[in-house]
Amino acid sequence: MTTNARILVVDDEEDLCEILKFNLEIEGFEVDTANSAEEALKKDLSIYQLLMLDVMMGEISGFKMANLIRKDEAKAKIPIIFLTAKDAENDRLTGFNLGADDYISKPFSIREVIARVKAVIRRTAVKQSDVEPELLLFETLKIDLPKKKVTIDNEEITLTKKEFEILKLLLEHQGHVFSREEILSRVWSDEVYVLDRTIDVNITRLRKKIGKYGKNIVTRLGYGYCFEIA
Repeated sequence: MTTNARILVVDDEEDLCEILKFNLEIEGFEVDTANSAEEALKKDLSIYQLLMLDVMMGEISGFKMANLIRKDEAKAKIPIIFLTAKDAENDRLTGFNLGADDYISKPFSIREVIARVKAVIRRTAVKQSDVEPELLLFETLKIDLPKKKVTIDNEEITLTKKEFEILKLLLEHQGHVFSREEILSRVWSDEVYVLDRTIDVNITRLRKKIGKYGKNIVTRLGYGYCFEIA
């Protein structure tokens, strides 16, 4: 099973982080961990489809971290599940008032956690699919559609207009093989005569510019190109 959803688990109990990481990865999720809110906030949180935050942590609690995230427009819609040993009604209300998508009390069963994680991701994915996305993401590769900007590991990559449009097309339809004719009609639609070789040259340049993700742009001999998840 592959979900492609990426999760960040933030908890000051290292053993618990590793247990959650191990079991969630078995279910097909990509999982990163952090042992404090401070460590987590240094990461590019926009690449995650779910944050699992322990409430009781050091100087920055899970509630405080969530509050900071909800104030950042770029990250405000990332789903959050709170993990906590506390089970008081006021704590639950605080969590939900901060925009929590679920709240799991410790101790918990791994089966329960997995079921809730899947439910939140399924629910939030439906919500997000109702609107036109402004960002296209694959791991640390990010396309900001309104700004026409591509970044990898938060560093901007300079692309030509055609390279940008090719990458956007392939990333929007991961796994779909586009023939040269399809790419021509979508990217060079306003130009009368373009050689197939022009597409090959642009693809070669694009692969070099996006570094480690160049291998994800795969040639299907006799068919065309696709962005494939390795």
